[in-house]
Amino acid sequence: MARSNTRYVCQACGASHTKWSGKCDACGEWNTLVEEAVPESAPKGLGRTAGAGRRIDFVDLKGVSERAPRQISGIAEYDRVCGGGMVPGSALLVGGDPGIGKSTLLLQVVCSLARTLRCAYISGEEAVDQVRMRASRLGTAESAVALAAATNVRDIVASLDAADAPGLCVIDSIQTMYVDTLDSAPGTVAQVRASAQELIRVAKRRGIILVLVGHVTKEGTIAGPRVLEHMVDTVLYFEGERGHQFRILRAVKNRFGPTDEIGVFEMTDAGLTEVSNPSELFLAERRGDVSGACVFAGLEGTRPVLVEIQALVAPSPLGTPRRAVVGWDNGRLAMVLAVLEARCGVAIGANDVYLNVAGGLRISEPAADLAVAAALVSSLTGEPVPADTVVFGEIGLSGEVRAVSQTDVRLKEAAKLGFEKSLMPTQRSRKTSGRGDSGIQRIELAHLEDLIPMFQETRSASSGRGRE
Repeated sequence: MARSNTRYVCQACGASHTKWSGKCDACGEWNTLVEEAVPESAPKGLGRTAGAGRRIDFVDLKGVSERAPRQISGIAEYDRVCGGGMVPGSALLVGGDPGIGKSTLLLQVVCSLARTLRCAYISGEEAVDQVRMRASRLGTAESAVALAAATNVRDIVASLDAADAPGLCVIDSIQTMYVDTLDSAPGTVAQVRASAQELIRVAKRRGIILVLVGHVTKEGTIAGPRVLEHMVDTVLYFEGERGHQFRILRAVKNRFGPTDEIGVFEMTDAGLTEVSNPSELFLAERRGDVSGACVFAGLEGTRPVLVEIQALVAPSPLGTPRRAVVGWDNGRLAMVLAVLEARCGVAIGANDVYLNVAGGLRISEPAADLAVAAALVSSLTGEPVPADTVVFGEIGLSGEVRAVSQTDVRLKEAAKLGFEKSLMPTQRSRKTSGRGDSGIQRIELAHLEDLIPMFQETRSASSGRGRE
C-alpha cells in the first residue's frame, strides 16, 4: 500500500521543499509554501528489467506539412490576436485582472462560434443561472451553447472524451478545477498543473479547441506554476484600466501566429464591441494646442497604433520630487530624464514629473522614448508640440536617436489620420529629410540635442508675434 508523503510546494514557482519555511529558497517569495500530501510510489526503472519501449519513427526535416486549419469566431479583433482564428486541438490560456471582462469576452466568442461549431462552456466559479443572466444581458441567450457548472476534472474529461465531443470548450477557470487523486486544495500548484495536463491531453486527442481562463497575481502574471504557460499553445492577456472603457487583448505567446498582436475592444452596457480603428478612438478627445502632449506612432504586433502621451512637469514642494507613470515603464522614464539632463542640459531634477498614456493603453516599445522626451520638454517650456506632428524614436544613453522598425507603416497610419509632419530618427538608407511615399514631411533627428532648439524657436516666434 502506498504511503502518503508530505511536502511543501511554493505557489509562486512550484519548487518543492521537505519542510516549511517563511521564504522560498528557489524564487525568494515569502509565505508561499503550502503543505501538500503526495502518495509515494515505488520507483520504476528504465533499464532492461522495465521492458523495452516502442521505437520512435523519425522523419526528414524537409517535407510537406498541411497548414493548420482555422476556426473563425466572427469577432475580428479576437481572431486577429489568435493569428487568424483558433486551431482545432490547440489550448489557449486567457488571463486578466478580476472584473476586466474575460468571461464576457469568451461567452461572446462561444456564442458567435456556436452558429457553425458545437461549443461547451464549463464554469467553476458561477452557477448556471448566473451565466444565463450574463448571456441574456449580452443578447446571446438564444445561442446553442452547452452549459455546465463543474469543477471535477475526472467528470469533465469523461464528458469530453466521447464521439460527440464539442469542437470548442471553455473552462472558467483553471484555478477552480481539481483532480480527486490529489489531496491538495484547488488552485495549488499541483492541482493547476495536473488539471491542465488532463484537460489538454483530452483536447489534443479529440481535436477540441480548449480555452482556459486563468487568474492573475498582483504583479499581473497568471497565477499558478510558470509551467502552465509552457503547456498551452497560446497565452492571451486581457488588459485595461477600470476607469477607461477600452480593453486590450494581447498575445504574449502563440505557436500558430505572431506574438505581441493586440485586439482592441470597448466595454459597453451590451458587452464588448470591436474597435476596428483604435488610433482614431485613442485620439478622439485630443486637443492639439496643449503643452506637454505629444502623439506617438507606435506598433503593436503588426498593427500601427497612434496614442497621445501626456506629460506634466511642475515645481516640487518636496525634497524628493515625485515621478508618477501610467501606461509606461518607470525605469524608462528615469533614463530619458537622465539623458535630457546629462546630454542636453535640460534641468528637470527639481520638478515633479507625471506621465500618462491616454486611453488606458500600456506601451512597452522603446520607440516611445523620443515622444516622451518631446512631451517633457514641451511641458517644461510651455510650448505645445505642433498638432500635425507625430513622434517616434529610441534614445540611447549618449543621447543619440536610434532607428526603429517599420517606419513606413507608422507614417502611413499617421497620414490616414491627417498628420503632415513626423519627428523621427535618421534613416540609414536616405541622406536627407523629406517626404516619403506616405506624403508626410520627415524631420530626422540624429541626437536628442536637435529636439531642444525646436521649442526655443517656437517660443521666440511666439514672443515676436506678441510684440508686433
